[in-house]
Amino acid sequence: MQKYNWNYPTTMWVGENRIKDLGSACKNLNIKKPLLVTDSGLAKSDIIKNALSSLKKEEILVELYSDVVGNPTGTNVNDGVECFKKNDCDGVIAFGGGSGLDVGKAIAFMSGQNLPIWDFEDVGDNWTKANSDKIAPIIAVPTTAGTGSETGRASVILNEDTGVKNIIFHPKFLPSIVILDPILTVGLPPKITAATGMDALAHNLEAYCAPGFHPMADGIALEGMRLINKWLLEAVNNGSNIEARMNMLTAASMGSTAFQKGLGAIHSLSHPVNALNNIHHGLSNAIFMPYVLTFNRDVIENKIIKVCDYLEFKDKSFNGFIDWILDLRKKLNMPHKLSEVIEEKDFKLDRLSKMALDDPSTGGNPKKLTEADMKTMYQHSMSGTLF
Repeated sequence: MQKYNWNYPTTMWVGENRIKDLGSACKNLNIKKPLLVTDSGLAKSDIIKNALSSLKKEEILVELYSDVVGNPTGTNVNDGVECFKKNDCDGVIAFGGGSGLDVGKAIAFMSGQNLPIWDFEDVGDNWTKANSDKIAPIIAVPTTAGTGSETGRASVILNEDTGVKNIIFHPKFLPSIVILDPILTVGLPPKITAATGMDALAHNLEAYCAPGFHPMADGIALEGMRLINKWLLEAVNNGSNIEARMNMLTAASMGSTAFQKGLGAIHSLSHPVNALNNIHHGLSNAIFMPYVLTFNRDVIENKIIKVCDYLEFKDKSFNGFIDWILDLRKKLNMPHKLSEVIEEKDFKLDRLSKMALDDPSTGGNPKKLTEADMKTMYQHSMSGTLF
């Protein structure tokens, strides 16, 4: 497989076995003692063991922090910062799925700040409160093809005190070097491959549908959706297909690059159930997708028809696109209703709806939303009512 070096939105080292260049990435950024941040499961894998061994052979004094949970918390970040400082680290290697990447980026950021992490929530110009000179350099190595956190300027962190997922933003959250190596995703189970792939689809789709003028983001989002349409099922059904894995990694990075334009209600509805019900983010995005699309239909129909045209669907209509989403979810063995993953007694409609309205993603929805709208979409997703 040919290798490439990309520089949008950041430096990206792309191709099979590029993980072998991790030491070079550290030296490129003058990182002598990195903190490798990952989740506890991945920390036991040969992928991490080999990476640590390789770095030590290159006389890079790497430390490991792996207390990261699936929906990462402020405690994960604070404990990681303590580990970073205790070991006199000078950079972060964020390694893994979205949780490992988000926590790694947040640790690099918070290692130089005095204010609490919540003071940097992505609201207004909160990011200007940060000491930009004290943010440690970041290398990102994704092992899933979903969040695209490796090309993002934010982390999603759960505030345990409020039960709310907060988006923490700063331009320097963007990693300086990204390593996209499809070999690292080969062992990903089909269910996780499917859920993370649908997360990537949600990012590209919502970015494209978001209002505003950003043709670069629109173009990236369209091509990201084309890659997902072509390669997601193959990656799920034949996980050893390196070409499929590479294309899905690329599509995930593209989704995060594109959603600088904005997201929408798919994410607004997802974040609360991820926080309160511990549902996988990609899975919840997949469930909410058709309900949000049909709710927004009157303002996005023409855009969706353009997507159908670009993806060369036979049925180039809004209903044709919805049918594609439903069929894709079915082929991926994904639930159609939220009630298939959350019991009625655990479904706090009023609280979830308020949290969804307050979510930062809500502002990017093509239609202006109210709390009643959020309730409607939640109720439809529980009952399975699309129209």
